[in-house]
Amino acid sequence: MLTAARLGAVALTAAAVLAGSAAPVLVAAGSAAAATASPSPVPVPAALYGKGDPTYDGVWRQGLSLLALHTQGVTPAPAAVDWLTGQQCADGGWPSYNADPTKACAAASEDTNATASAVQALVALGGHDDAVSKAVAWYRTVQNKDGGWSYNPGTPSDGNSTGLVVSALLAAKTDPATVTKDGKSGLDGLHGFQLGCTAAKADQGAFAYQPDKTGKLVANDSASSQAALAAGGGFLPVAAATSSASASAAGTAAGTASCSDPEASASQYLEQRLSSGGEHLTSQLAGAAPSPDYASTAWAALALANSGRTADAVQAVDWLRTNGEPWVQGNGTTAPAALALLILDARATGLDPQHFGTSNLVTQLEATGPAPAATPAPSASASSSDASNSSTFSPWWLILVGLAAGAGIGIYISYSRKHRTNRRA
Repeated sequence: MLTAARLGAVALTAAAVLAGSAAPVLVAAGSAAAATASPSPVPVPAALYGKGDPTYDGVWRQGLSLLALHTQGVTPAPAAVDWLTGQQCADGGWPSYNADPTKACAAASEDTNATASAVQALVALGGHDDAVSKAVAWYRTVQNKDGGWSYNPGTPSDGNSTGLVVSALLAAKTDPATVTKDGKSGLDGLHGFQLGCTAAKADQGAFAYQPDKTGKLVANDSASSQAALAAGGGFLPVAAATSSASASAAGTAAGTASCSDPEASASQYLEQRLSSGGEHLTSQLAGAAPSPDYASTAWAALALANSGRTADAVQAVDWLRTNGEPWVQGNGTTAPAALALLILDARATGLDPQHFGTSNLVTQLEATGPAPAATPAPSASASSSDASNSSTFSPWWLILVGLAAGAGIGIYISYSRKHRTNRRA
């Protein structure tokens, strides 16, 4: 439950994030980490965001990047949008990455997750109705008999992919209840992965990735974080909250959500998992120690914000702000998908992506791809903050100079040792 003390802590957390009181999580462009990036084993198109190998995430990261920048009023380079639309296969789906778009896509290489990223980006950008309609039609053709979707067509459905597809359908203004296969709808497929009232109390509301060998559903945080957004009728970008909402919106109190309510129980599960994990989710590969699951934490924050539990979402976003550098700077090269999700998280929780601690997520994401066609003018508050952060003069210096000029006395005054520290990364 969100106690009064915790709500107060959330308010202080939101204020701290907005004020940029902590060290940045991101490495500035041109830093040593960026300089040590390993070259991609395949050529990286100039229109693509990021310099890492695009083989498995080219379309995914491009869609998220375009979407995140669009929410900040950035007009992307036409080449960046053209690259994304040019990756679409003739049947309407998208592959993870097609190095040669002049060649037909192999059906087995098409990717429901990448397609979901592309669809949500193109819907937000506008003007791409034909491409979006073709994608929706493709989703109908690759839907499984249980109503769900797999990562690649022809394999069993999974909770993550089904959640992402349902969100993409919602973004495209297509009711997933009307997308059916053998009498099972997309919503049937989604809810088929959710643990209900017969599960252990701690697992109620969670989503499974896939049933285990016995057919039992096992709670999976990664699947839960992406499927919960869809269960709440959400898609990207999640509507922006106000900063006051960030500090006060409590949503459904933990422990009171009905296990039969898909959205509320999913949100309750995620909040409890975040709270017990120090405001982040973890993952564990076979034979390895548990490690932070940054991406799932980011998706969980989006799901919580979408369901009205903005205060809980802020806690997770604040953890990412102070601990997410290994995610953003993985393998020595900036990950545009991570930056994009952080921008979407900040927006959804009422925080400022351009003053995310001491980092400007927007300019850092822009720097990973082609120069944008247009960027919005800085707001008055942003300009004021930038000027304040970059100033090396104490106000007393200005006052004394004014007095000296008025009296006609030339006085040299050194910089104040109490000048404000420039906090820009």
